[in-house]
Amino acid sequence: MLHAIILEIVQGLSEFLPISSSGHLIIVPELFGWTELTSNDSLNKTFDVALHVGTLVAVLAYFRHEAWSYIVAAWHSLRTRSITTVDERIAWLLLITAIPGAVIGALFTSVIEDNLGDPILIGINMILFALVLQWADGLAGARPTEEFHRRDAVLMGLAQALALAPGVSRSGATISAVLFRGFGRVAAARYSFLLSVPAVVLSGLFELRKVGEAGEPPVGATIVATLVAFATGYAAIAWLIRYLGNHSLRVFVAYRIPLGVLVLVLAATGTIT
Repeated sequence: MLHAIILEIVQGLSEFLPISSSGHLIIVPELFGWTELTSNDSLNKTFDVALHVGTLVAVLAYFRHEAWSYIVAAWHSLRTRSITTVDERIAWLLLITAIPGAVIGALFTSVIEDNLGDPILIGINMILFALVLQWADGLAGARPTEEFHRRDAVLMGLAQALALAPGVSRSGATISAVLFRGFGRVAAARYSFLLSVPAVVLSGLFELRKVGEAGEPPVGATIVATLVAFATGYAAIAWLIRYLGNHSLRVFVAYRIPLGVLVLVLAATGTIT
């Protein structure tokens, strides 16, 4: 239970802050020798689904008005078989952005899980994409949010697919992609979080295939993990939106680079494997 709570706090915070949740969820158990999840693939998938549910509800709760507007717009677009409003266009573009990651994730799951979780690769990705984030932060502009178009969606989709590699950070990659297209920091964060809805739904459904294969999961720990992921995820979203209204993303760059160096040192010395 304690490990579940700690890991879901790590997940809830790092899922939305541009610091890589997958990287943290590999490094933290490895560093402390927590083997419950790494030695039980079915249990690992159960907690994956729990964290996906928690963080999904956090996004929907925070962006409930925007999410509902896009759902209504998409439904109206289906009924009329046309796209006539800004909300209808953005709703479909956000769905499109989930396709590259979903396809690559489904086709190369075993490759990603077996080869890209190496601590050395995680450390390198932490550092490399911290520099990308800093570069993108310097290009933040003021494009109106309603100018979100197909090229923006394609770039975000590719960035999200790239973030399947632990250490890259889904939010960091997608925020960087939107900043490269000339949007502001707050707009980039909002699009990144809204983009996570279809991506998290697809990912969670994909992980369901292995839930329960090794017996019934611990119900109490799973429920607690989901609630903790929701609470910390919601707090991370609210804080980052406020923070980016008056600050840059450099604090996350300053966090990721030393962490990446530390991971490389720990891997080189055999402390984590």
